[in-house]
Amino acid sequence: VQLQASGGGLVQAGGSLRLSCAASGLTFSSYGMGWFRQAPGKEREFVAGITWRSGTTYYTDSAKGQFTISRDNAKNLVYLQMNTLKPEDTAVYYCAAGGRYRDYVSRSASQYDYWGQGTQVTVSS
Repeated sequence: VQLQASGGGLVQAGGSLRLSCAASGLTFSSYGMGWFRQAPGKEREFVAGITWRSGTTYYTDSAKGQFTISRDNAKNLVYLQMNTLKPEDTAVYYCAAGGRYRDYVSRSASQYDYWGQGTQVTVSS
């Protein structure tokens, strides 16, 4: 199984980025997907998740109204559209797959089976 995250970079505060995560080696359409992030000196935290049928999405409070998660099961891709970025959004962003046919979004990293390598997002003030 491989999850390849991309789309990170350096952006000014108020800007936007769209992260992508390409999955291979698994039945992508049957897995819930999540985005987590880890800032320097901090623990990895949940950002957003989406169920396998895209019926349910869930966002951490800081991401609500700012980030949007979506998926394209035909292309084995999951996205994280990030708008109005702030310096505190600076982190390495990871995509994760877990919970086959699970009809809720888990915020716990332990409930995700596969992880991508991460993509760096840096927001300058």
